[in-house]
Amino acid sequence: MSEPVVLGIESTCDETAAALIQGDRLLSNVVASSMDQHARYGGVIPEIASRAHTESFVPVVSRAFLEADMDLNQVDAIAVSAGPGLAGCLAVGVSGAKALAWAANKPLYGINHVIGHIAVTQLQFGPFPDDTLALIVSGGHTSLLHVGDISRQVDVVGSTLDDAAGECFDKIARLLGFPYPGGPHIDRHARLGNPKAIQVPQGLTKGRAGADHPYDFSFSGVKTAVARWIEGQEAAGREIPVDDVCASLADSVATVLTRKAMAACRRFDSDTLVVGGGFSANSQLRARLQEAGGQEGIKVRIPRIELCTDNGAMVAMLGVNLVKAGIGPSSPGFSIDSAMPMDTIVM
Repeated sequence: MSEPVVLGIESTCDETAAALIQGDRLLSNVVASSMDQHARYGGVIPEIASRAHTESFVPVVSRAFLEADMDLNQVDAIAVSAGPGLAGCLAVGVSGAKALAWAANKPLYGINHVIGHIAVTQLQFGPFPDDTLALIVSGGHTSLLHVGDISRQVDVVGSTLDDAAGECFDKIARLLGFPYPGGPHIDRHARLGNPKAIQVPQGLTKGRAGADHPYDFSFSGVKTAVARWIEGQEAAGREIPVDDVCASLADSVATVLTRKAMAACRRFDSDTLVVGGGFSANSQLRARLQEAGGQEGIKVRIPRIELCTDNGAMVAMLGVNLVKAGIGPSSPGFSIDSAMPMDTIVM
């Protein structure tokens, strides 16, 4: 039997995306971002993002079919991000996907887009070994997951108790005067600075808190400590060493993420760590994880940059897994879930 063809649709935040995958072959991957519209406000405005999704949905899906040289009749199933994400944004994507599925009589899967960040690595690295660990790092999520079966069982090992890594970077970037999104600017300046210039705390790594939360994350204290240091320098009339601030922040966050991910791999006797989410594009984190993986004998799978941020390929790839595993589609009336739990794979 030929490999299933799945259309994936993503609209959880500020990217409207669609992709077509057949088996493990990416046929098209189209992304339209409304990021420029949000930059003036220093963050994503849900109403603006929802409007942009409404305007982009048909052109993006049409372009995905054009690039794949296919039409809707050739699709075996449709997958759409049903959560977690911004409610209005999710509603646009799910409503459009339901209309397509109904019109063409195709099965529809409302999937967890965070799990999609894991699935998309299969395009580059192939199937998951048993007992794979996954580190999700994005603007809104920092989690460690144990992947028993990408289609049936994903368990939460650890998660953030407050700010995610990406949130921490964006908030410090704003203090440094960088435009939104701030992560890439911090990344670039960090390469030029001294990572030991400023003492930045490493949340939940020491004492009782570290023992009680060995695989959980906390970046709120990191954000506050760096913010107070910047404010102190400004109050004293001293120039802010931007490169050193960025390097010290990036070093602290990458160290914590790497140490906890490696500890989780040892705990579950896993020799494979999959990394996903927009923050996985950070060069300091990528280098630190690869270095630690080499030392620990753990294969680290970090997707190429264009597959790190939200995209349709990750949704389609998880859809392919569900179809091949014989998982039934979502009920026609399934709802979005803006706070979908990390262990829910499909609605």
